[in-house]
Amino acid sequence: MPSTQTNKQSFILNATVIVASLGYFVDIYDLLLFSIVRIPSLRSLGLEGDALRDKGIFLLNVQMTGLLVGGIFWGILGDKKGRLSVLFGSIFMYSVANIANGFVQSIEAYSVWRFIAGIGLAGELGAGITLVAEILPKEKRGIGTTIVAAVGISGAVVAWFIAEMFSWRVSYFIGGGLGLSLLLLRIGVAESKMFGQAKITHEKRGDFFALFTDKQRLFKYIRCILIGIPLWYVVGILITLSPEFGKAMGVQGVVNAGTSVACCYAGIVIGDIVSGGLSQYLKSRLKVLYIYLGVSILTLSVFFLLRDVTLPVFYTMCFILGLNMGYWVIFMTIATEQFGTNIRATVTTTVPNFVRGAVVPLTFLFGLFLQLFNNSVIWAGILVGIISLACAFLALRGMQETFFKDLDYTENL
Repeated sequence: MPSTQTNKQSFILNATVIVASLGYFVDIYDLLLFSIVRIPSLRSLGLEGDALRDKGIFLLNVQMTGLLVGGIFWGILGDKKGRLSVLFGSIFMYSVANIANGFVQSIEAYSVWRFIAGIGLAGELGAGITLVAEILPKEKRGIGTTIVAAVGISGAVVAWFIAEMFSWRVSYFIGGGLGLSLLLLRIGVAESKMFGQAKITHEKRGDFFALFTDKQRLFKYIRCILIGIPLWYVVGILITLSPEFGKAMGVQGVVNAGTSVACCYAGIVIGDIVSGGLSQYLKSRLKVLYIYLGVSILTLSVFFLLRDVTLPVFYTMCFILGLNMGYWVIFMTIATEQFGTNIRATVTTTVPNFVRGAVVPLTFLFGLFLQLFNNSVIWAGILVGIISLACAFLALRGMQETFFKDLDYTENL
């Protein structure tokens, strides 16, 4: 007869799933808040014209660099010390950093606190997804990760509503306060039994560089990263710079970046629910990825062909782009399922942050193509999109199907 603990862990809406979902909700709120308040916050600091775009890209890159650093730090810590220490430690760091963001008076201070916030934001999702995947039975873990992603990503929509109602400084304060409040829910969240067993065996754990010492392991790791690149191409380039794209397309009215983010992420929420459910129905992660990436070619083509449309039409297209990019939950689940317990948190934490951090080279390419094509954001966006999708399709070749994979094993590091 199964124990009470086992029954609790088999129940999808247990404390771990709830806390991981809410933690990701605040994570996404804080992560996307900068994209939403970029223009009003920079204007209040005295910037205008092209500086709004250039300094905005700079601050986005600083934040994403923090995500890269934090991804490695929290990932290693998650495999060495446990998933819970990362889950709550990262929430505390990004909450404090976002409160500090509400007090900045200069670009220099803004960049420092966006970097620190980036480090903090890097840990919660990987730790939460790893915990959920390890405590739920294999036939239910896809449902659990879908709940985490759907609840979490809706944080971007809430961030837009908050930014519409309050000043950008108060919006940062609210995000930080939500995170600190979440720490009160620590009670009832248990550490993963798989991690506990791996810890007892004294096997090597959390060796980030071990991902690069074995050719097969390295290729598997790179594939996990590349399939997520189109997601942050859409969010980090097309949506964050939607005012610039709207102007180039002749949209009738001034495009609001915050509204674009809200519409896009509303689409991603629905897309994640659909992709998670479709994966359960098809009993496959890879088939869903091929479907979503294939359809994205069509939706991106339609986006770049938009000309002289109204604001509602443009925002509807942002929603459709988000709907088509709603395979984030499948992307995260695949990354978790590809590796053993003693390096799983390292992978699950670093992979999404390397994808987020890919905004840095993507914006570099975007800037380079702007120079080559007479400052045309349309052509620059198209070329970066082609590169992003090509990387994702190449990565899918040879990737292992993991829907029914047993996760209770360790890697030989």
